[in-house]
Parts: sequence; C-alpha cells; structure tokens
Amino acid sequence: MGHDYVAARDDVSERAVILRPILREKGPSSQTAASLKEAISLASGIGLEVVFAREAQVSKPKAATLIGEGLIAELRQEISLQKASLAILDVSLSPAQQRNLERALEIKVLDRTGLILEVFGARARTREGVLQVSLAALSYQRTRLVRSWTHLERQRGGAGFTGGPGERQIELDRRQIDNQIDRIKAQLEDVRRTRAQHRNRRQRTKASTVALVGYTNVGKSTLFNFLTGAGVLSADQLFATLDPTMRGVTLPSGAQIILSDTVGFIAELPTQLVEAFRATLEEVTEADLILHVHDLADPEHAVQAEDVRKVLSSLGVDGETKKIFDVYNKVDIADHKDLDLVQPAINLGKAMAVSAISGEGTETLLNSIDKALAADGSEVVVRLSCTAGDAIAYLHRTAFTITSEADGENLIVRAKLPKLDVDRFVKQWAGVAVVESVGTID
Repeated sequence: MGHDYVAARDDVSERAVILRPILREKGPSSQTAASLKEAISLASGIGLEVVFAREAQVSKPKAATLIGEGLIAELRQEISLQKASLAILDVSLSPAQQRNLERALEIKVLDRTGLILEVFGARARTREGVLQVSLAALSYQRTRLVRSWTHLERQRGGAGFTGGPGERQIELDRRQIDNQIDRIKAQLEDVRRTRAQHRNRRQRTKASTVALVGYTNVGKSTLFNFLTGAGVLSADQLFATLDPTMRGVTLPSGAQIILSDTVGFIAELPTQLVEAFRATLEEVTEADLILHVHDLADPEHAVQAEDVRKVLSSLGVDGETKKIFDVYNKVDIADHKDLDLVQPAINLGKAMAVSAISGEGTETLLNSIDKALAADGSEVVVRLSCTAGDAIAYLHRTAFTITSEADGENLIVRAKLPKLDVDRFVKQWAGVAVVESVGTID
C-alpha cells in the first residue's frame, strides 16, 4: 500500500500524521513518494513533529471524505497511539471533505494547500510578504466559510490553520474576511505601483534585469549569493527565501545588470498564492532574461522543471515570449548519467551547468548572460565633445562594450548597447552628440 516515513524531532510540541492519497487511475510513482517526503519537509520546517506518514491508494474517492472508512480507522489508530493533534492530507480537499474528516478524526485537518500557506506564513518577513500571504490565506479561508482563525506568531508564525494551545481565536464571518481582503488588496496595489515606479527608474538608467526562477530548494539563493556577494538566507529547507531580493552584478563586458532572486515554486502551488504573489512575480514577467535553475542532483528535477514551466505559463511567460536559460545547479554532486542527459543542450548553448557552492560554470553563465543581452542590441558610433560628461557617463553605464578615441577636441565613441538605449541616447543627447552610424550587433 505504500511506505511509512517518520521524521522524529524532540524540540516541538505539536505532533502530526500525514497521508498522501493516490487515486487508483494514477497509481503510485516516484513523484508520489517525492511529494510525501516534500510534505514531511514542509511540516517539519514549521516546527511540527511528523510521527507517521505514508501514501495509500484510494480506489473509489468518496465525495464526503475522499478516503474510505478503512483509512480513516487507520488514521484514528495512529492519532491515538502517537497522541497527534493534527492530520495532514497531502492533496487538495473540498471544504466539506475537510470538515467531515475533522469530525471523523476528532482533530484538526490540513490539506496540501493549507500546509503550503502555513509554510509561506512562517517564511514571510517583509511587510509585502506578510500582506501577500495574508491575502492568500484569507482567500483560502473564505472557501471554508466560517471556521476558527488562529494566529501562530507567538509560536512560529504561519497562516494559522494548525492551531495550538494558548492561542487566541478570532471568529471571522464572510463579511469580515471580505473587508480584510479588500483592505489587503488596496495595500498590495500600493506595493504594485511602487514596484512599477522602481522598474521605471531602473529602465531610465537601463540596467537589464535577470530573474532567477525554479523549484523550491534548488539552490537559487545560493547561486544568487555567489554571483552578487549578497547575504540572502540560503538554507536547506523548502521556501527558505520568500521575499524577492535584487542586487547589481557586473558582467564580463562591464555592463551592469540587476539580478533578482524570487520565491521558489512547488508542485500543486495553490492558485491563491499565485494570485497573491502576482505583484512580486511581475519582476519575473518584466525581466529581460529568466534563468530557470534546476537541481541536477535531485532525481525528480525533470518533473520539478515541468511544474515551474506550468507556473510560468500561468503568468504568461514561456520560451516563445521571453528568453529563458536552463541552469543546472549542483553539477559537482550530480550523477554523471543526469549530466549526460542535459549535455546536448549545454553543447548547443541552450543550457549551462554550474555549482553555486564551488562556483564551477558561473563564469560561463555570466558570459552567456552577457551574450544573450547583447544579442538584442545595436552598435552606435557617435562624435561628441570631451566635456559632454553626462552623455559619456550614460554610454559607459548602459553599454555592453565601449571604446573611444580622441579626434581633436572631440571623442569618437563606439558602443554596443541595448537597442532601446540607442533610441533613448539619440533622443536625449541629440543636441550634444552627432550620430555617425547605428547598426545591428553581429
């Protein structure tokens, strides 16, 4: 029927059992086992002690409870033996199924969506992150009609679905939830406008933006830290990074880019979270280049990559509308067979293999970013006075490559830069610089 997993911990007070139902038509798979281990990791990451976990086939899903009486009886027995106070079903439950299971098991029940929301709530640190998680949690809560809402900030943070001793409970009806949703949406709209203003400022100085995306825990933040020297939290846990971070990076050509580290994706990512994090994910949709980071050492990396592509597609991002590079991380510990599978794409320049720990392959990665951003650029040759400092500074700031030579009291400057910046330069410095030629970069 499946495998039992137990994650013993001595430093927590709340004990949980986890069940991963498998519909008979789908059958068990390595992805199912990986999902169960993922659920254990998610639960452990918010301080729960997972005392029992397994997957189990469900031949005929029941409308009322999804799982049958036999599995319910087994869970009741484990809950009694292990003195558990929470049951997690690693699947999406309807509100009615969740309520019926709570009655049958006589403890709180959490589904996969609620568990992921709980983890996001525990990881949110900035005001924006807290707002986004709160919006997602309220939207989810609203579908559950009127249930207790408990806040866990005093214990471990979170979205407040698991409950616990000594916590304050707040009864929310639909009107109260709707009022809170409206208020948070208004606050997030302010965040969205602020982000748009920041993007406009970056576009005026035109530093190209490059976004890191990928499944959670594939090493995006570690790679971000290596490339930027930043101190972003990088831990071996799911959703270690939730709030977006941006840092400047100098490419081998000397061009400046803005590198963005974004929230990790996960299988069956709740639609409430995709919608709530849309303001943050706009940084991905607006990026000039996307680096899709894979964990080459994870046997499930191909399945995880497909989950990431589905989320990107839901945001309107795909390989036809946006430049996307595959970056295979952890090459230093990956199986040679996995590396052989992606080697053809690497040979064609469509992918790169790196180690965010040792730095292997990162120089090639930066050169590839340089080349990709320059491919949409133009070469401009201008004549301008040696005293035109602002115009010269603009070219140095935005150019991929730049050379100059003196010609009497003037400078002849040859620069390769994004076509958009050529247009801006010509318009802004029309009275200062004489454009001698503009051409496509070879």
